[in-house]
Amino acid sequence: MINFFEQLVNAPAPDRHKYDGWSLDDRDPRVIREVFMPVWKWLYEYYFRVVSDGWEHVPAQGRMLVVGSHNGGLAAPDMFMLMYDWFVRYGTERPAYGLAHPDVWKYFGGMSTLAVRAGAMRAHPKMALAALQKEAVVLVYPGGAEDVFRPHSQRDRIQLAGRKGFIKVALRENAPIVPVVSTGAHDGLIVLSDIYPLLERLHERGMPWLFGIDPNVFPIYLGLPWGIAFGPLPNLPLPTQVHIRICEPIEFDRYGRNAASDRDYVDACYDRVESQMQAELDRLLREKS
Repeated sequence: MINFFEQLVNAPAPDRHKYDGWSLDDRDPRVIREVFMPVWKWLYEYYFRVVSDGWEHVPAQGRMLVVGSHNGGLAAPDMFMLMYDWFVRYGTERPAYGLAHPDVWKYFGGMSTLAVRAGAMRAHPKMALAALQKEAVVLVYPGGAEDVFRPHSQRDRIQLAGRKGFIKVALRENAPIVPVVSTGAHDGLIVLSDIYPLLERLHERGMPWLFGIDPNVFPIYLGLPWGIAFGPLPNLPLPTQVHIRICEPIEFDRYGRNAASDRDYVDACYDRVESQMQAELDRLLREKS
């Protein structure tokens, strides 16, 4: 644990030429093994007491797009626990990358450097395509901030926020989609409401955005360390048990550039992924009740 924070403090600030998320070459399996895995192991076994299943659905090799719905604010514990489980099962050498919001490089300094070395790359289609073309695994959470900060009353709903770029990437590269759902992590903070629509209306009437941030969400939540927080602030998740389920791969009838350019087909594929993920989450919740 101490080694992790030493690495974080001493990590060089990213510059425009290195660790900027635009390269597949900065991923470092040694950093994953020595810096992240010991911390994740403790969190996995003792703090979140993770249960996971469905790993038989993961193809033994080759490209794939792992698509999840994540929970619990910026801490997103189910995402990091999935990564730990993945590396335990398949090793750190198997090429695997995760798409990260550009704000990671804008606001998080040395942490973004470590994230890149763990496999983070810019959430841009060209990066996803490049990784898949190298037969890598790509992890994507299309719902973004709307997903992790959705109100607690919607914790059992899949929220992909209507973003369909991942569908186009999968169709173009003939990559299977492996959905991942989870439960428990959204109880690590209690999102009372998202007042972004109200702020958007005020902004249209001339009110500037707070701190110049336009995050598409502006939650009010109860959680650590703030007690009550306003806006998409970082959080420390409560130690709720997390259950992760890997679902059956989804393969479509058509692939290629033409399929990826067919708006109606892309919409149908998106609806299929979202509905199948919701069905799997509903099944997981029934099993736990």
